[in-house]
Amino acid sequence: MKILLINPPRSPENNILKFAPEDAKHFIHKKLIGPPLGLLTIAASVKDHDVVLFDTKGEYDLVPDTPPLAELVRLLLAKHRPEVVGVTTITSEFDFSVEILQTVKQTDPAILTIAGGLHATLCPRDFTDLSVDIVIPGQSPHVFRNVILAKEKGLRYESVSGIYINGLAGLKKTVGKPGKWDSANADYLMPDRSHLSRWIETYKVGNSPFPSTYVFTSLGCPYKCTFCSIWTQFKGKYYQRSIESLIAELKSIDEYPVVRFADANTVVDEHFMLDLFRRIEEEGIKKTFIMDIRADVAARRPDIIAKLAAGGLKVVICGFESFRDEELKRYHKDSPAVDNQTAVRVFEENGIMVRGNYVIPNDYTDADFKALAEYSDRNRVVYAGYTVLTPMPGTIYHKEVRDRIVDFNYRKYNFFNSVMQTTLPHDEFHHRVGSLWLIKKGKDVI
Repeated sequence: MKILLINPPRSPENNILKFAPEDAKHFIHKKLIGPPLGLLTIAASVKDHDVVLFDTKGEYDLVPDTPPLAELVRLLLAKHRPEVVGVTTITSEFDFSVEILQTVKQTDPAILTIAGGLHATLCPRDFTDLSVDIVIPGQSPHVFRNVILAKEKGLRYESVSGIYINGLAGLKKTVGKPGKWDSANADYLMPDRSHLSRWIETYKVGNSPFPSTYVFTSLGCPYKCTFCSIWTQFKGKYYQRSIESLIAELKSIDEYPVVRFADANTVVDEHFMLDLFRRIEEEGIKKTFIMDIRADVAARRPDIIAKLAAGGLKVVICGFESFRDEELKRYHKDSPAVDNQTAVRVFEENGIMVRGNYVIPNDYTDADFKALAEYSDRNRVVYAGYTVLTPMPGTIYHKEVRDRIVDFNYRKYNFFNSVMQTTLPHDEFHHRVGSLWLIKKGKDVI
């Protein structure tokens, strides 16, 4: 069976960039870089079929004059003649995912269309457009395979547990639960990155001459920050991969000298991480590693940070979130602001470049912006990111403030746009956030 999997384009909505001072615009994120691990896993689940994976993000980066999305999809359909088309979806790319499937149905209504990904997991009932045949929530490559098997055997899709079937009467969830699937261990599927060879040169961060790839060491998160959808996606559970599985994957990706561990928090099980880096040293694996590490972990265990640095850790993404303890408590961030300063010192003492991220509430006043700017200036990091505290669907924060949301355009749900009323005038608020991006040590972007 011919299966076409499409990674949708990025949302272009970025009011921080739009209203930022000209000298700050160079540093503000314009795109998320990295291969689609979810689709690679889906591809691995049906590798006995004729599978094509197409990364529109990589294509638009590689060939900027690539045709608009609908035309691009029509070209792909004409070239590959798929019987099934699947898309992955995050909130800000929801509209593009639907546009892809609408184009598919306009071209050939007989093609089976399937939507999955984070937004399909947290908000499956958003997929009401009749261009979507099936919605598959969760970490469910086995469910995707079951759908393909049902189509192959001519069975009714109602026989597949754990999916939503769309129709004139709306979305209907099938009976039963899909079989257990251990995505992190027993049922882990090694991504086949050969699907992405066309776009490998586009997977470069900042001015790095080397492409990077994502590798996850864990799924889920034991912490419960109100603004985060990762732990809600996994219902508060945390799954650690095995060391030998990670070693095998790291040894298989020579074409990627830079590895970003795509975890909510890479250092949760401290003994595990020390053992992993011991094995990395034993195997002679030489990579540049990028990790997400909490400030309180670095402040409490500088010895671990030193060992990770010796093993290749060069960049850390650290969610500072705020400079005020009362705001951190409101976010359920169990780490005081003082840990941010301690962590920066630990990282820098070990030659690790820090990307410190702050989230800015919509009600910040002129005084709040001045206070944050003064704090950031006293505690500069090589890279710094300042984004908008956004009520992402599926999060606690969304439930808390949904009555105050004024902008329901999903394309703006990417942390670069306020979707609630701001205390300062809308344009001025985003200008002030953009101005903060100048407060850092480095002259590069990441």
